[in-house]
Amino acid sequence: MEPHLLRLLLGLLLGGTRALAGYPIWWSLALGQQYTSLGSQPLLCGSIPGLVPKQLRFCRNYIEIMPSVAEGVKLGIQECQHQFRGRRWNCTTIDDSLAIFGPVLDKATRESAFVHAIASAGVAFAVTRSCAEGTSTICGCDSHHKGPPGEGWKWGGCSEDADFGVLVSREFADARENRPDARSAMNKHNNEAGRTTILDHMHLKCKCHGLSGSCEVKTCWWAQPDFRAIGDFLKDKYDSASEMVVEKHRESRGWVETLRAKYALFKPPTERDLVYYENSPNFCEPNPETGSFGTRDRTCNITSHGIDGCDLLCCGRGHNTRTEKRKEKCHCVFHWCCYVSCQECIRIYDVHTCK
Repeated sequence: MEPHLLRLLLGLLLGGTRALAGYPIWWSLALGQQYTSLGSQPLLCGSIPGLVPKQLRFCRNYIEIMPSVAEGVKLGIQECQHQFRGRRWNCTTIDDSLAIFGPVLDKATRESAFVHAIASAGVAFAVTRSCAEGTSTICGCDSHHKGPPGEGWKWGGCSEDADFGVLVSREFADARENRPDARSAMNKHNNEAGRTTILDHMHLKCKCHGLSGSCEVKTCWWAQPDFRAIGDFLKDKYDSASEMVVEKHRESRGWVETLRAKYALFKPPTERDLVYYENSPNFCEPNPETGSFGTRDRTCNITSHGIDGCDLLCCGRGHNTRTEKRKEKCHCVFHWCCYVSCQECIRIYDVHTCK
């Protein structure tokens, strides 16, 4: 395995100082299709340190879909970075550390809640899509949730089996979250919230058939949305996440920690809401203990009054402005038939960065 891939594997696996509590250990699979070149089954599953027995069995029994699991984790990380691109914490990963997010996810914060939810959703999404594309012999199209066709259309195509993708995500991702403590309870809840979002956003997708697109026959199938829609929804859930408090109960197996909504006047969180019980740092200044990189030298939006604006993103420190020349295509002309020719123009932009 290439050194940088091994580092990524170990980093996603080990997380920070509280790796078992904070980081989903299944992030060690975020190597995408590189897994297909690892060769034999024992090399693939046995080379991932720290897997609990249930995860190891799952890996060996369902090795065909493990590249899809890995691809789903990568998809979740990429979506996290898109959703937080204008925030003080922007889901930055670290190249030279085993913990790719640093210690940010050691705490039971909103950020941890979102990352667990989006990564779990990513695994379910990627596995579901892979099955529909026929890349595995152990799964395929969904034939259980069709029901009678509607007026003017009939079932056709390949309905995506989101239930199977959710099952894979739940069985593998939640295997370690079996401790009777608050962090396991939080992780499992947010993992499930991410997966439920996939099921809630399934929709009918249709295609017309006939001469010149006349739609004489219309076939439909169940399909997942674009993953961006999942990210947008979970980002809204991050903004409205429910703060919880930890309660301890004495049971036959010993002390058990559970979560309760902190504010009784608010509606208690549902299975679709994100939950957390520790406050986030402000991420304004670099802090190696919290994993904050600060916002110095970050590009800000001078015209925005939101969190991506220079006032808020720069935490009141002010900003610098410089001019930047960019080469862009311009004066494009369409020629019949059929190509487009463009000139190259130099345009000058103002770039604003936090002090």
